[in-house]
Amino acid sequence: MTPADLSRAVLHAVRRAVDENALRAPVPARVRVERTRPGGRGEYACAVALQLAGPAALPAREVAEILRVRVQGAPGIGGVEVTGPGFLNFTLRGPDPVDAVVRAVEAGGRRYGHGDGLLGVTASFAPVGELRARVVTETVERLLRAQGAEVGERTAGGEALHVLPVPAADRDLFERLGSDAARWALLRAAPHDRARCTGSDELLVQGESNPLFRVRYAYARTRALSRNAEQLGFGAAYEESVDAPALGTLLADHPEVLAAAARHREPDRVARHLEALAQAFFDFHDRARPLPVGDEKPSAAHRSRLALAEAAGTVLAGGLSLLGISAPEVL
Repeated sequence: MTPADLSRAVLHAVRRAVDENALRAPVPARVRVERTRPGGRGEYACAVALQLAGPAALPAREVAEILRVRVQGAPGIGGVEVTGPGFLNFTLRGPDPVDAVVRAVEAGGRRYGHGDGLLGVTASFAPVGELRARVVTETVERLLRAQGAEVGERTAGGEALHVLPVPAADRDLFERLGSDAARWALLRAAPHDRARCTGSDELLVQGESNPLFRVRYAYARTRALSRNAEQLGFGAAYEESVDAPALGTLLADHPEVLAAAARHREPDRVARHLEALAQAFFDFHDRARPLPVGDEKPSAAHRSRLALAEAAGTVLAGGLSLLGISAPEVL
């Protein structure tokens, strides 16, 4: 974080305090921060609370405390302390990894994780007729293209994927389950394992026992959060750190999961990753709700949590798309 970044963060805290009616004072055009003098606390200091104390008709230390709680936890700020008559002292920290991944997902959209790691690679596959081999091969081709590989026409001399076929009794899987559930049943198991077709009707159940439902419901829930937030008059913006290490790590791992699934011809890696991501989203949602409750007003914490939730939804939808499975916004 640069001094200019820190100045903007403090100015944002002042605006928040004024907007939330915690501070009645004009918002300055800019806020000055400077290096802490020898013997002082932290790395940078700011005297804006002393500047605002008169117009706000409050002691400078009280103004400083109002600002401290609103700037504490902002990306790049490790700690904030009020010293002397009302100075804000800042200790900086390294980049927030969750902030970085949220911004990467926002930039990439549903193509987050697509890359050029296999640029220059040409792949072609042998024609297949068996149901599961056909679905797996088509999905692998999609994964390869997402990593920059060129996929040619299927030819007799092309690569043959070794996939355990489904029993003859399950060849009506698409008619019985529909495309989405059938594809999940065929892709979720590793190619060298048997697909779980027996009892696969459970993939139509809208409940926690159905992993496909949980993945799609997690996505639908993120879209509902965005709609509800809009009705409450706020949107997503990652403004302060969110404590969600498991969810942040899974989002950060998504590009490598897609690359490995393409390299090893194993789309089941994507399905398992989406299951883990959905569970991490639900855990995060239950622990730190993105929407205000009751008379609570939307805050930077809510906007930041919503940004993380939307990032999770984007990755879930993008992953399902690579598997050829739809992601409904309402279930």
